[in-house]
Amino acid sequence: MERVVLITGGNRGIGLATAKTFAAKGNKVAITYRETPPDGIEDLGIHSFSCDVTDQDQVDKAFKEVEETLGTVEILIANAGITRDALTARTSDIDFSEVLDTNLTGAFRTAKKALRGMMKNRWGRVIFISSLSGRIGQIGQSSYAASKSALIGLSRSLAKEYASRNITVNVVAPGAVKTEMLEKLSNDQISEYIESIPLGRLGEPEEIGEIIAFLSSEQASYITGSVIPVDGGLYMG
Repeated sequence: MERVVLITGGNRGIGLATAKTFAAKGNKVAITYRETPPDGIEDLGIHSFSCDVTDQDQVDKAFKEVEETLGTVEILIANAGITRDALTARTSDIDFSEVLDTNLTGAFRTAKKALRGMMKNRWGRVIFISSLSGRIGQIGQSSYAASKSALIGLSRSLAKEYASRNITVNVVAPGAVKTEMLEKLSNDQISEYIESIPLGRLGEPEEIGEIIAFLSSEQASYITGSVIPVDGGLYMG
């Protein structure tokens, strides 16, 4: 069935790969971007809208534009995120707050907005994109790990609140995936990372997109409040 899908932070990496996956399956797809929209996505039938998820007015505007263009959002992928990596002693209050405001509160803002339409339709899917860091922590990522870990508690609360309306809420927690964020690491760091992964390789953004698409389908209607790791077996907890 064709659904209206909104992916925040969909201009690159996992977000863009997920948008392409949903579009290929015949859905009406919209992405948000903060700075630069990706080239050529209109040819794939993907619509793009400017939105900074730390600004409620921009979130409201983006949802209005999506609804006017495609219809009520039925599937929300809360993917927008930033990092400000540094050891905790060197992390400023401003950097810590900016990461949480984008990764956690931004996800809350968009989910809260999407849930209103989902409740009326008595059907919906909300998927938060967490991270391996949010499950096990990571040196130099106290702010990022805190924000991604908190998404799990948020998702499980929403899962319980909206289950009676046929709305599922889940978390996908990718490990090391070939994205721009990972490319900031040195070759030696990436090699060490790969050595620690049981499957012996990095993940592809498209692999994450397929998992997200499955969780959004009718076949996954009995899955809610779950955290789905996609990390090559790196953390089997």
